[in-house]
Amino acid sequence: MLSSKSCEIFNIPFFQFAQLKKYCPEEIPLIKADYKAHWEIWKKLHLDIAHQLGQPFSEPHIERWCNGWQVRAHFFAYYKYEFNQNSATIISVILNHRRLQVCLDWHCYRADRSQIQVHQYNQWLEGLDREKFQEFDIWNSRESEYADFRKVKEIKDEDLTLSDADDFWCIGRNVEKAELDNINAVEFIYQTIRELLPLYEKCHQ
Repeated sequence: MLSSKSCEIFNIPFFQFAQLKKYCPEEIPLIKADYKAHWEIWKKLHLDIAHQLGQPFSEPHIERWCNGWQVRAHFFAYYKYEFNQNSATIISVILNHRRLQVCLDWHCYRADRSQIQVHQYNQWLEGLDREKFQEFDIWNSRESEYADFRKVKEIKDEDLTLSDADDFWCIGRNVEKAELDNINAVEFIYQTIRELLPLYEKCHQ
């Protein structure tokens, strides 16, 4: 199960293997072992969530803990409907050194192959039920994943104006590192995904 200790594996001096080999080679075996152990927990967690979600979701994409030349600065997974496999709209789940995050997101790296465009993704903002989502966090794509986010109830309509054609907003829930010891991460992620589905679906209308 995820805990505050899960976030601590990302508190390392370097992420690129070339830098690790140069400056702290003796730490590499432990870093690799920690990453592998926590990534297995991360992987199982998402397989459990996927089993609960069932159809029409496809298998979640679970990013590996390294890509050959560096270990990750966070763990990342995302969910889509089977019939939206070619869409860059995702429900993403990120674990970093600060928090666990579940949100509706635009996968920029897939934008050029997406069945919908970012202006269609942004449809979820139109007529957003502010009362229903008042306790959700909301942040702009230009904000860091480590930033302090505002809640829907704290943000004004004029603040949500898109600055250009590539601009977009994310909405979701975040659990800070210390709070991870007090929640069931599987249940939290599952419930948040379910709550975000009306917005996810609106992106594809």
